[in-house]
Amino acid sequence: MLWLEQGLYLRIEELAHGPRPLPLSSGFTPQTAYRALGCFNPSETSDAYYILSNDRDEIWFICNRHLRTVFLDASNTAFRVKMQEPAESLPVLSAAHEGLIVSIERPA
Repeated sequence: MLWLEQGLYLRIEELAHGPRPLPLSSGFTPQTAYRALGCFNPSETSDAYYILSNDRDEIWFICNRHLRTVFLDASNTAFRVKMQEPAESLPVLSAAHEGLIVSIERPA
């Protein structure tokens, strides 16, 4: 099954012994939110593989276990959005109107 999402942005949180390919070794960075171009779910596995464009403009199928949601913005068409701060702090994220920067608010 293959489907296309409209404006779902994901960040990389690579599992140490997670499924291959390992995104941080494949041109992705944890400081970037990547637009999901689609998702493939092969029938022989419970994993889903999101289709993302890395920082080298290569298309990769990355296992959902390495990914975390950032925001949903169907009007944004950028492949990648740089996050202003590291994502380790369980942030609340919101997209800027021009779709280029994501602001992070730390929980109180």
